[in-house]
Amino acid sequence: MLESADGIAVVGEAGSGEEAIVQAEALRPDIVLLDLRMGGMDGVAATEHILRRLLGTRVVIVTTYEDDTDILRAVETGAAGYLLKGSTRQELIGAVRSAARTETALTPSLAGKLFRAREAEPSPLSERECEVLRLVGQGLTNAEIGGRLYLSEATVKTYLLRSFKKLGVSDRTAAVMTAMKRGLLS
Repeated sequence: MLESADGIAVVGEAGSGEEAIVQAEALRPDIVLLDLRMGGMDGVAATEHILRRLLGTRVVIVTTYEDDTDILRAVETGAAGYLLKGSTRQELIGAVRSAARTETALTPSLAGKLFRAREAEPSPLSERECEVLRLVGQGLTNAEIGGRLYLSEATVKTYLLRSFKKLGVSDRTAAVMTAMKRGLLS
């Protein structure tokens, strides 16, 4: 489908997520097209590996699955696009070109789903909640955090409990990891 498109060269193919990572590292393409569910490692995990190891490479997921959770996972991982396998040749070429321009490409029917899924996410953390989690990440106790931020230990606990609820976690470590993964502590 892509071989005859102007300005696009297909440089490799892979049958599994692991193979896609090896191919991407060897060939260093600008854009990688990945199936969401393939043999071995899934497309989201492969996307995460590729984006971590190959700065500047963009990943577009092409799949038959249009589950809200799958779409959200792929986009949160950093995929530059998400297309259904039934997309037209022009949509696929357009998605590759959009990704090359560092834009996001979504099959139109999926854009609304992604928007609704994003709306359903817990509200972002307050600046103070982020400060508390940053200090937790540095290994400070509630008392030490309170001392640094001029708060009582009970107030620190309140900020932590609020952040747990917003992040959907139940402990300090999970809160810090989830907030970092979502880019909330930068």
